[in-house]
Formats: sequence, structure tokens, C-alpha cells
Amino acid sequence: MKTRIQKILAQAGYGSRRSCEILISEQRVKVNGIVASLGMKADQNEDEITVDGKPIPSPEQQRYIILHKPKGVLSAVKSSDRRPTVRSLINLPERLYPVGRLDFNSEGLILMTNDGELTNQLTHPRYKHEKEYRVLVPNKPSEKQLNAWRKGIILDDKSRTLPAEVWIEKHDRDGTWLGVILKEGKNRQIRRMGESSGLLVKRIIRVRISSLKLGELKSSEWRDLTLKEINDLKGT
Repeated sequence: MKTRIQKILAQAGYGSRRSCEILISEQRVKVNGIVASLGMKADQNEDEITVDGKPIPSPEQQRYIILHKPKGVLSAVKSSDRRPTVRSLINLPERLYPVGRLDFNSEGLILMTNDGELTNQLTHPRYKHEKEYRVLVPNKPSEKQLNAWRKGIILDDKSRTLPAEVWIEKHDRDGTWLGVILKEGKNRQIRRMGESSGLLVKRIIRVRISSLKLGELKSSEWRDLTLKEINDLKGT
């Protein structure tokens, strides 16, 4: 059965469908020796599909890992320097890619998978999947500052954030812990929202992506998702 090339590549572990479309648009993909184009279909059982001249592997068994990313780890597969990556924390042979990102100094839930279809579903802006965080600020924020987050904030690049859900969870000696739910994922968004509203963000912990919760997983620990968790994420 013929399937779109980007879907075949995603299933073979080349990342999300969007990243596979980029491979095709860069003319790095060929089908039976002919440069592939977006929209082209192929049958992996009958056609030779190559990326950068190398045949793509057979579709991998799909793997789904939840990881508690610690501070000081890159949300990436490889690093251009000596900093550790989320991939280096998981001693498994499969190709695994982080779904979404947390900045270097943020902590919490990272989903690692080789399921390109699910990656696309969870990261594409049109789906607006919720991401929930615990955010530490040094002082008690004013209602005006919280309302600014709830209405949407104009960031330093003049873009405007979608309205966020935000509430005060508790106060302790380190400051005030906020609960925050976003439906988008701009680069360093929570820290930039803090800068734009006069709130210094000291710590960020992601505790949920869509239906998947961090739970009691400790820093640097990981585990396979349960079948129910996988089905809930896929909406099946």
C-alpha cells in the first residue's frame, strides 16, 4: 500500500512529520533513485527509499518513554558541546526524540518517542495541547501581573501569547509557586512572560503534557508509558 513519503520517514524514526517534510524539501530523499517531492507516495515493501543516499531502515517498534528532565540538560538528541542531553539519560538502542522542549535550566516531563505521528500531533500549534507547569517566583505576584498572563502578553519580539491559565498554588520560604497551563510552546515562553510582566522566574517544572502526567517520577528517572497512557495521548 502506497503511503506519503513523510509518513514513511516518520515511522522509520526520522522525527516528526514536519521534520521529514523538511528532509524532502531539501531534496535529501529519493525514491527508486528519483528525488522525492512533497505529496509523493511510495510502498516501503516495493520501493527503495533513501535519505542522503542511505536506505531507510524498516519501521522500528514504536517506543514511548516518560523522562523527568533535570536542570542542566539539553532537550535534544545530540549536543554541539559537552553538555548532557535527554537522550544520553536513556540507555536504550532505539532512536528516540524529545517531544517538545524544555530550556536548559527548566525541569520536568519530557516525552521521548520514535512515533513521528504522535510527535506531530502533540507539537503542531493547531492542536493546542495543554502543557502544565509549576513556576517559582521570588515574591507574591500582583493580581495585575497574573491577569496579564491570563489575557496574553506581548513578548520582546512583539508576538503575543495565547491566554494562559495561572493560579497561586502556595507560598514558601523560596517565594510563590504558581500553577500555569499553556496551549502553545514559544521559545522560553514562561521566562519571557515573566520578564514582560515584571516577574522573575526562578524555577520551572513541567508536570503534564496533554493527558500525560509526571507523577512521582524523580529527577533523571524514566519509564515506559502504559498502554492506557499511550492510547489516551493518541485519543483512542
